[in-house]
Amino acid sequence: MNILVVRTDKLGDFITALPAMYVLKKHDEKNRIIACVSAMNEVLARKCDFIDEVIVDNPHSSVEELSTKIKKQNIDASITLFSSTRVAFAQFLARIPIRIAPATKLAQVFYTHRVKQRRSQVKMAEFEYNLELTRELYSEINLEYKKPLLVLDDTKNVYDVFCMNNDIRRDIMAFHVGFGGSSDANWSTTEYEQLIRGVLKKKKYQVVMTFGPDEKKLYEEMQIRLRGEDVVFYFSLDGLTYFAKLISSFKLFVSTSTGTYHLASLVGCPTMTFFGDSLFASSSRWKSVGDIKLQKHFMLSVDEIKRQEMFDEVKKELIDY
Repeated sequence: MNILVVRTDKLGDFITALPAMYVLKKHDEKNRIIACVSAMNEVLARKCDFIDEVIVDNPHSSVEELSTKIKKQNIDASITLFSSTRVAFAQFLARIPIRIAPATKLAQVFYTHRVKQRRSQVKMAEFEYNLELTRELYSEINLEYKKPLLVLDDTKNVYDVFCMNNDIRRDIMAFHVGFGGSSDANWSTTEYEQLIRGVLKKKKYQVVMTFGPDEKKLYEEMQIRLRGEDVVFYFSLDGLTYFAKLISSFKLFVSTSTGTYHLASLVGCPTMTFFGDSLFASSSRWKSVGDIKLQKHFMLSVDEIKRQEMFDEVKKELIDY
């Protein structure tokens, strides 16, 4: 069966779709899994051995153009994990016989199978809701998947070269202070500076700060804040695959709930992650797809006293890690 799985939003959202694609492939190795993704996630999607083909959705192209791309794949069934009227109508025009999606938004009228999930109630995590949708196609499907879900080749060499180029002789604890997407809770740059200085005093880990291509100002600010300290500042211009290979060897990845957190968990790196103190932004909804035993979650309160108490707890955990 040719199965189209649609998730065309940001990095973290795309990663929550990968377990669903994996179990569909595992259920029947003859299944051909076609992922419809945004351009930013194409390279990563092509690295997943359980994805057979990738369709890139350019949001500026016409619905007819997207529909034509889909139609060429001779799709038997589609599962749209997060829908929009555009992707729904494109599948309708492509005449996919079985079209499955959550029963939300006006777009649901274009699907043949509409599943009531009520994700706003957060009875499970985003990736678990995605997995549940596969049961609409195969009621008996096994929803277990391997962890880490993505194992890349050449990771040791990438890590060794990085360490050699940056004169790193200790295990790496990484801090990613930027964020995007739905994340609405994070420490300030001043608070991150204090956390990092606490780790540096212990001299157990090499601190590496990572920054995305659109975080140049943050990259420059943290260099000023930590001038003279033994910190490696990595400004990521080498692509998502390289970054995934690199962080898979880190001992801990510290960040808010953003795409890089999901990427770290995807490739098996232990994570310490900060979430908003609301159901929508919580770890209950946005825990990642990796081994839960390797994930440490903190819900950042808006109450100043509780926030300070949590900051002290986080600082202690990092120093003792």
